[in-house]
Parts: sequence; structure tokens; C-alpha cells
Amino acid sequence: MTDFEPELDSVFEQTSADHRSGMVAVVGRPNVGKSTLINHILGQKIAAVSPKPQTTRKRQLGIYTAQDVQILFVDTPGLHLPRHKLGEFMVQHAEVALREADVILLLHDVSQPPDRGDGHIVETLTRLRGDTPVLLALNKADLLDADKRDRYVAAHIETVKPTQTFLISALTGEGVDTLLQELTARLPLGPRYYPAEQLTEVNMRFIAAETIREKVMQHTEEEIPHATAVEIDSYREMPDQTVISGILYVERDSQKGILIGKGGAMIKRIGTEARQDLEAMTETSVHLELRVKVLKNWRKDARLMQRLGYNVAADEK
Repeated sequence: MTDFEPELDSVFEQTSADHRSGMVAVVGRPNVGKSTLINHILGQKIAAVSPKPQTTRKRQLGIYTAQDVQILFVDTPGLHLPRHKLGEFMVQHAEVALREADVILLLHDVSQPPDRGDGHIVETLTRLRGDTPVLLALNKADLLDADKRDRYVAAHIETVKPTQTFLISALTGEGVDTLLQELTARLPLGPRYYPAEQLTEVNMRFIAAETIREKVMQHTEEEIPHATAVEIDSYREMPDQTVISGILYVERDSQKGILIGKGGAMIKRIGTEARQDLEAMTETSVHLELRVKVLKNWRKDARLMQRLGYNVAADEK
């Protein structure tokens, strides 16, 4: 049984004999638009989105339900060459998703020609895919110059040699409906594992942490976004208000100072924007309190990573 596979008694609704369900692993380089695509399909944000790479750190399940299908999208961390324990953790989780998937959905940025990074991912897919179909979604079609369209599309197809190719824009929705139809057709017959209204298996504490981290990614530069981890130490729901307390961990005192900002301006901006997003999600007023602490070199320490929710073996060095 996989991390996301429910027990048999969690099948909530009867479905027709031709109902399909299964897991789609969404893979690609960092910053190719995986989270943006899943958020668009679900019609609600469940994953952090940022123009910076390595936004997604853990596998996240997005649940798409229609009358004839339930697709379990696994938003995987971007495949890349790791430089520390956190990077190794991210790549391992992405590779597990590839092995478990019924269909692999590979995203490439079609607004740019393929390069060595794309080749690294194709090598990983070739090693892990077995006979699993690979659908290539050429994303960011809205940014593709008309005079480069045919040349770039052909180059990406030649690099991947996919089962099928789709030209899409996760941002505008161009081509996404056609992609969904093909994903549905390729999934096996199966039941509905989750209620139709459920969009993810993660709880609001996790979503709150990701929302805060998204704002850090958007408003800070260089190592700050990647050196920051968010822990929700208190989450209380009341009829008309949600009270949330979070800790932002960084690796050095200098990073703490930058994240707080002059007179607390940066942490206030992060908190204000995160609170606004969380109010829209919870449909309540939100009181959000944030603190910044130093946890030295946490990305290189398996024990500290485990403490922060990255489930690696504690005895790794």
C-alpha cells in the first residue's frame, strides 16, 4: 500500500462500472509549473507556487473528481541533482512517485529549448518508468514565440519520445481539458477513493505552512527561500476565526535578520499576504502570528529535517 492509498473501507461513494481512478505522477524540472497546473485543475490552491526553483519539497496529493473519474495527482518535488540532505529527500520522493504511478505526466517548459537538465530527467524516467505511459505536457505555451513554436515543440518531443504530447498553459488553462480527457482514458477502471468534494489529503496545518513558505519564496532572494522551513506550532479553529502560530526556521543569524527585515517590515509583509490567502481558504478571519528562529544547517542534518517533517532516516549522515 502506498502512502496515499486508502483502506478499502474508505471508499465513500458507489460509482458506475466504467468509472476510472488512479495515480498520475506530475514530474519535471523545478519551476516548470507542476503546482500551477494542479492548482488550476482543482480550482483551488493546495500547493505553493513561486517563480523560484524547488518550491515543492514533499509529495502532495491533489484529488480531481468528475462523474466518470477520480485522478490522484501527485505533485512531486522537482527532479534535480541534490546538493544536500534536503535535496536528496526531494529526489527520493519524486522517484517513488514515478514507480507507483499509473500514468506519468512530464512537464517541460516549451518557451525554452530543451537542455541538459531536461536530459537528466529523461534519463531518470527511462530508468524508472517501466511500461508506464509518459504524457508530455509542453507548458508555458502562452510564452512561446510563434516563430519558434514548431522548432521547440519538435526538439522537446525528440528529447523525451513520449507516449503522447500536449501543448498547454497551466496559467491560462489552454489545452488542459484535452489533457484531462487523455489522462482519464489511460487510467484503469476503479472506485472513487475519496469524497467528491475533497481536494487533498493534507490538513490545513500543512496548507498554512506551505502558504507562508510561498510568501517567503516570493519576497526573498538568493539562499533565503531555500534555507527557510515553516512549522505550524498552533492551529485553532473557532466559529468565526482561525488562530495560527508559526515558526520560520533559517540556518544563520544573517538570514534571520533579512527575513525579519528593517523594523520587521519583511516578516509583516509575509504574514499579511499569507493571512489574506488563508482567510480566502478557510472563509473565516485569520489571526496569524509568525516568529523567526535559527536552526543551524538544518538542510544538512537528517535529524533536524525529520523534526521539521521531512521523513528521512534519522541515522543518515
